[in-house]
Amino acid sequence: MSSDVKDARLAKLLERARKTSMSPSEKAEQRRSFAYGNAAFENPRITRQTIQDQEKALKETS
Repeated sequence: MSSDVKDARLAKLLERARKTSMSPSEKAEQRRSFAYGNAAFENPRITRQTIQDQEKALKETS
């Protein structure tokens, strides 16, 4: 596959992504996934459950 074809496909995908909006639940899941990925990279003892527990604790204090 030539780079021109790849670039055109990428441009189409990016344009489609720009027009897509996420639901509140999708945004929350994306936020948890981002937090997990970054935290687990630094500390392998971090689990997805740890992230969910901390999210819940933060909601309770605000």
